Amino acid sequence: MRPYILAETNWAAVKNAQFELAVLPWGATEAHNYHLPYATDNIQADNITAVAAEKAWKKGGKVIVLPTIPFGVNTGQSDIYLDINLNPSTQMAILSDIVEVLDRQGIQKLLIFNGHGGNNFKPLVRELGLRFPKVFISFCFFPQALDKSNYFEEEGDHADEMETSLMLYLRPELVLPKDNWGTGDAKKFRIEAFSEGWAWAERQWSKISKDTGVGNPHKATKEKGARFFEDITDKIGDLFLDLCQSDLEDLYE
Repeated sequence: MRPYILAETNWAAVKNAQFELAVLPWGATEAHNYHLPYATDNIQADNITAVAAEKAWKKGGKVIVLPTIPFGVNTGQSDIYLDINLNPSTQMAILSDIVEVLDRQGIQKLLIFNGHGGNNFKPLVRELGLRFPKVFISFCFFPQALDKSNYFEEEGDHADEMETSLMLYLRPELVLPKDNWGTGDAKKFRIEAFSEGWAWAERQWSKISKDTGVGNPHKATKEKGARFFEDITDKIGDLFLDLCQSDLEDLYE
């Protein structure tokens, strides 16, 4: 039993506990090239938050990791078989109910750990912050926490070298042999502003990628995944600890 994982702990352990931070991992259920499982985002979120919470816990941080939400926003993948979509409004309803529980029970800090690029929590956090002013709500997206170029050679953002390396390290039995891997070739918008990033439109996934991947995974290795996992859990663990120890009345300098 890991006392910082809600799904594993029990009433005897938590009934007198005073947790400082709740972490809500949020993933997705979607195709990841030919070779990675549909639950890739959830597996990564489960493992990163668990190990990061362990590191924070050992330093005195009273963190509790909630069960991972396994479905995310997949509106751009509506024609890809069994990619399960939650609309942003549905995410808001789920998140609102969870925050209400935390607010009622006196847990004043919530971090949403985002494991899926299609999720966008900023407008949800803005609205919930007005409705629940006593709860400090934040979120993070782990691929942005480190410079990926220090670990991986190929760029990408879906079933790429990074995700494949992580899965080779975390769950190698769920990764198909290398001769099944697609190349992750992806088309970009013809409209330059969208490619530059200062204007945005949703990508229609089946039109940009034949294998659903974005980024060549073929240089992925277990060793790269292990190195990245160790460093990312260190950094996320520090975030958990900082949030646990933070004074909500003195957040700015």
